[in-house]
Amino acid sequence: MAENEKKNAIEAKDAKTPKETKKAEKGPSVWKKLGVWFKSLKSECKKISWASWKCVRSNSVIVIAAVIIISIAVGILDYCFSSAIVGLSRLI
Repeated sequence: MAENEKKNAIEAKDAKTPKETKKAEKGPSVWKKLGVWFKSLKSECKKISWASWKCVRSNSVIVIAAVIIISIAVGILDYCFSSAIVGLSRLI
């Protein structure tokens, strides 16, 4: 009998109004979630080891040079293949 009274007391304590159950089911608001996300983003950005300006500049120069060289190579191949197609079409 004492066990039933304990169960009833626990159930009565857990019983909530319909409005409270709706809030509990929904969870935190969108703005609260967004705030938590920004806080975690800020803490993660502090953990990043950022490259020095000298390293960034040298890597950027390498990438730009590679892009220029590859675009020149593709341009030469395009010219050669288009000339070959025009030459073949004249034969026919």
